[in-house]
Amino acid sequence: MIRFYAPDIETSLTLPESDSGHCVRVLRMREGDELEAVDGRGHLYRCRLADADPRRAAVEIIASEKMPRVWPADITVAVAPTKNSDRIEWLVEKLVEIGVDRIVPLQCRHSERKNINTDRLRKIAVAAMKQSLKAILPQIDEMTPFARYIAEEKSAGRFIAYCDPTIPRRLLARQYVPGQPTAILIGPEGDFDPAEIRLALDSGWKPVTLGDNRLRTETAALVACDTCHIINQLKLQ
Repeated sequence: MIRFYAPDIETSLTLPESDSGHCVRVLRMREGDELEAVDGRGHLYRCRLADADPRRAAVEIIASEKMPRVWPADITVAVAPTKNSDRIEWLVEKLVEIGVDRIVPLQCRHSERKNINTDRLRKIAVAAMKQSLKAILPQIDEMTPFARYIAEEKSAGRFIAYCDPTIPRRLLARQYVPGQPTAILIGPEGDFDPAEIRLALDSGWKPVTLGDNRLRTETAALVACDTCHIINQLKLQ
C-alpha cells in the first residue's frame, strides 16, 4: 500500500500539499481508495481518501497504531558535511533507511562546507522514511559549531571517530553498549583537528576507530551507525 507523510493528520485529516498532489495527480487515487500515512513520530494511520483535492486531500482515519522501534535506543550521528552536496544527501538517505534519530551537521576547523540546505535534507529524509516503511522521521539540525555540540550533547554513549594514530583509540564495536542512547562524531575528509579531538576527550567522549579501512566521511558515518544496529540486533537475538 502507498504510504504518505502527514505530520498533523490526526488534527487536520488532510495530507500536505506535496503528498496530496502525488496522491491525486500522480497515483490518480480517488474517493474511497485506501492509503497509509505516518506522522514521523512513530504512528501509522490506515486511511480512506474522502476528498481527492490535489492541493489538500482529505482523509478518514480507519485505524491507527504505534509502530514498534526497530532499534532500542536513540542514535545520533554528528558529521561534517562533505564538499560535494550529493554525498551528504546520499548519507542522509541511507542513514534514514537503516535507522537514525538525529543528524547533526558539524562545522569543524577542517570542514569543506560551511553552509547546507537543511530543507532539502529534510525532504530527502521524508522520502527515505516513506520508502523504507518507517514511521520515525529523524531530527536534522542546522549547521552546528563543533565546540557547541560537544558541550550540549548528553547521550550516555558519546564517541569520536578519527584517523590520527598517535592518539589511542579502540574499535567502536568493542565500545558501544547495546540499547544505550548514543552519539557518534565523524569528522571531515581532513579529519578532526587535534585540538578538537582533545576537547572531545576532555569532555568525556570516548575515542574510537571504525577499523583498518580508510573511509570517506559519508561512508564512515554510515558504518558507525550500522555498527550500532548490528550489535543491537545480535544482542536481541
